[in-house]
Amino acid sequence: MRSDTPRPIIFGEVLFDCFEDGSRVLGGAPFNVAWNLFQLGENPLFISRIGDDDLGHEIITVLQRSGFDTTGVQVDKQRPTGRVEVSVVNGEASYTIVPDQAYDFIEAQPLPALANGGVLYHGTLGIRHPAALAALTALKVNADVPVLLDVNLRKPWDAHIDLKSLLQNAHWCKLNGDEFTQLLNNTFSFGPSSLDAQEKQLAEMVLNSAHLEGLLITQGEKGASAYQRGQCPTHISPQSATTVVDTVGAGDAFCSVFLLGLLRGWAMPETLQRAQAFASCVVGLKGATSMDAGFYNRFKQQWLNNN
Repeated sequence: MRSDTPRPIIFGEVLFDCFEDGSRVLGGAPFNVAWNLFQLGENPLFISRIGDDDLGHEIITVLQRSGFDTTGVQVDKQRPTGRVEVSVVNGEASYTIVPDQAYDFIEAQPLPALANGGVLYHGTLGIRHPAALAALTALKVNADVPVLLDVNLRKPWDAHIDLKSLLQNAHWCKLNGDEFTQLLNNTFSFGPSSLDAQEKQLAEMVLNSAHLEGLLITQGEKGASAYQRGQCPTHISPQSATTVVDTVGAGDAFCSVFLLGLLRGWAMPETLQRAQAFASCVVGLKGATSMDAGFYNRFKQQWLNNN
């Protein structure tokens, strides 16, 4: 791990996707981001909460064996480790995000000493409960670092999220094309729009309305765009065709490298290109992350040893 740069702070859910055949996969967008950063050479402070149960013990074992710092992972004696029940019917997957899980009750706790110039990442699912939202609010005050808000709207929990308020307290916001459309229609009431035709104009309206420094919009095979206040937009497209196994975690992968770029001071075109390249490789995996350090090594060698 490098010690000459500030630590990223990652707040939110860690959970298992549990399938009908009894198999399960470790995930949750904040966990995926924290794991990617860890494997790319960072030492993230991951703030989450697990149950004192078999699933929680499994998470701690996996993380500690890898050398991942678990000091920010709280243990709940009353509530279970997060689960998402996955069922597949005629090849189509459906998801039930179980309520009242340990991560819904993350508590505000004192932070360890942190270097100046870090960054805080959080999503929206992990603050669906007022308890976790209160902890995040306190963390923002205590950490006093730039905030990247990763919008991940999941029904029915998106109805509980005050997105406009979250945007007022964020510096960067990342969303996909569908989420951007929902943001326009439901949060800012811009009305029906053609994203491709009016993206720049609408993005600038969001920036001005929410007082953001920047807005990231990912659109899968169409690539991604970054809009910054007072600057020309930056666009990036995938460089080559990718064999897609599944798209789970592609957005998390993009956020991971974008955070890396913020920490390292990379130029925006370089940051987007690297984030897109990493996300394009992740869609070739089954699942959102890899437990194989070799998957990450080529990116570390390309990017970090020269910066």
